[in-house]
Amino acid sequence: MTTGRRAPLDRKRVADTALALLNETGLDGLTLRAIAKELDVKAPALYWHFKDKQALLDEMATEMYRRMVAGTRLDPGDTWQERLRKANHGLRDALLAYRDGAKVFSGSRFTGTEHAHAMEETLRLFTAAGFTLGQAVRATTTAFTYTIGFVIEEQGVQPLPDERREGYDVAERARLFADYPLTARAGAEIFTDYGTHFEEGLDIVVAGIAARYGIPADVSGD
Repeated sequence: MTTGRRAPLDRKRVADTALALLNETGLDGLTLRAIAKELDVKAPALYWHFKDKQALLDEMATEMYRRMVAGTRLDPGDTWQERLRKANHGLRDALLAYRDGAKVFSGSRFTGTEHAHAMEETLRLFTAAGFTLGQAVRATTTAFTYTIGFVIEEQGVQPLPDERREGYDVAERARLFADYPLTARAGAEIFTDYGTHFEEGLDIVVAGIAARYGIPADVSGD
């Protein structure tokens, strides 16, 4: 009779397990006790690897980033607009893969340095296009925070792409606000077709950056 040996408990295994559980429990239900139970260990064992839940969230966000960029290559021929759009579409897709993915990512601190390569290349592209370093940082972080905020709101309505929270029926909302016709009609603009609305909002952010800093739309980062 043989017995299987369990994989050793380490930070990656804990984070992987937590991310797998996230779609079932959501962030509020993702407790260290629940993760420990899934790993078949006692909850105190997790404190050897993470001092608290925020430390675990930091590692989860880092692992989400690793998965997002795995196998992808930055195109040196991108214009700064193309890079900004590609990066933020990729970020949104990555966050939508997990229930409360945007909440996990928001405010978390990366535990490694993997993000530095893409950040360095993007800042180099932006500064070559005519941005100062400060302008490049503000442009990229503004787009980043737009995406995070958008997906937090999106997942408040649709925790997962095929799931919709009760209370967000657009027709019912229109009936409730019948005395306020523009507000009633706005529901369809706010709570449906998130992909189109995200794209339009990102276009507004990109256009605003170009207008604010006076960087021509056709300048590339070569």
